[in-house]
Amino acid sequence: MRTVRNKGFTLSEVLVASTISAFIAMVGVGALKAVSDSAQIVNHASETVGEVRFAARMLAGDLANLYRDADTENMRLVGASQSSVTGEPPYITFYAVGRAKARAAQPEGDVYEVEYVLGQRQQEDNDAPDAEVGSTVLFRRLWPNPDEEREPGGILTVIAEDIAIFEIRFFDGEQWADEWPEEMESFPDLIEVTLGTLPEGRREPVVETFVVNCARLTGQSAAAASEEGMDEGAGREEDSGSEPEASNTPSPGSSGGPNAR
Repeated sequence: MRTVRNKGFTLSEVLVASTISAFIAMVGVGALKAVSDSAQIVNHASETVGEVRFAARMLAGDLANLYRDADTENMRLVGASQSSVTGEPPYITFYAVGRAKARAAQPEGDVYEVEYVLGQRQQEDNDAPDAEVGSTVLFRRLWPNPDEEREPGGILTVIAEDIAIFEIRFFDGEQWADEWPEEMESFPDLIEVTLGTLPEGRREPVVETFVVNCARLTGQSAAAASEEGMDEGAGREEDSGSEPEASNTPSPGSSGGPNAR
């Protein structure tokens, strides 16, 4: 009678197979985690770059709409980079012309006070729960119907997160300065703004720099006003140069009047 022998794995073979399987699983999980972390870093860097570019475009657009007036007291432009003496954060404040309302269903004019300032988030934001308290952000303050006799107000909005560089320079036609005080009572020829941040996983910062030519904008406005004035003057000259129509109505002292004898 033949004896049937059941062939199976020995304990040593099972242990070796289990060890190899665990090693393969650990390598696979580690590679998957590395890919996932890299993707998150790339996405975060892309979002940060997009925020910096968005903030630069918004600030450049606001500066391009500077409010200009024949009376310098009705205009406003002040700003400074971060002061090494007082430690005040960099900012720029100016009057701009805009059509988008800051508040819905509220009476507003078309001149707003706009301010960009670098500050820190003081409390948790419901719209950005992942944002860290104390992180450096770029704020934009939009104040409709500004009045110098009242305390500055308006709607404060976070434009970009983790902004590490916010430099502002002003060119007066001869030299560059890091500050444009209110005593200047005029616009600089050029305004250079640099925004930058260092995204996680990158060695070099992401920097956006742009220059606004205030002299050209002011010149265009003055040229348009001059053209309008010339057109009005030409119209007045045409009116004054035309011959007056003859009138059949006699003067009070003329002999043809109704009281003539």
